[in-house]
Amino acid sequence: MMLKLLVDNQEIETREGKTLLQACLDNQIYIPNLCYLENVERPSASCRMCFVEIEGIKQPVPSCTVQVRDEMVVKTDTPGVRQLQRTALRLLLSVHDVDCKNCHANKNCELQNIAKFLKVGLKPKRLERYLKETQIDETHPFLNHYPNRCVLCGKCVHICRGKHGQSVLTFAKRGFDTVISTYSVTDVSSLACSDCGSCVKACPVGALALKESS
Repeated sequence: MMLKLLVDNQEIETREGKTLLQACLDNQIYIPNLCYLENVERPSASCRMCFVEIEGIKQPVPSCTVQVRDEMVVKTDTPGVRQLQRTALRLLLSVHDVDCKNCHANKNCELQNIAKFLKVGLKPKRLERYLKETQIDETHPFLNHYPNRCVLCGKCVHICRGKHGQSVLTFAKRGFDTVISTYSVTDVSSLACSDCGSCVKACPVGALALKESS
């Protein structure tokens, strides 16, 4: 069943059952996002980037968590939405190692794209930086992980689980110390990581790399 929505005064059509974020992206209406994956039943909404305002709802909401409905009226570019997005981006940048020229994802990085779209410098002034001590985790036999590039979007975890039935990667520790790790797998060398690379392709910021390409 096709539904009609009004987004930023533009009428768009989408299929019933889609999220608002996917409907907008399908219709070339860009909404900043880092953690969204299509067909994930319960989006984590962890990046706090894809906020929109919906008529009838008092506060902005993450568009990845909202199912489309017919005649929905949406605003993606209000001062309130942009303030929330810029605040979320600056918080991410405060724990991000901004060293683009030495990153394999340079010029193909969603964090760069969002910063450009929101007109936020990658090194905001008057913002304290908090980086993890570990610059690179080389414990995986086929992958290198860069904790200070990681935005904890969880895409690698979901992609791996969907492709192999279990995830080699998982979240470990808590709070600021949270990282992506392989702690839950005792023998990663026996898995299909050597010729897969799906997690690397899914990463929006270059926090994972195959060892031969690092």
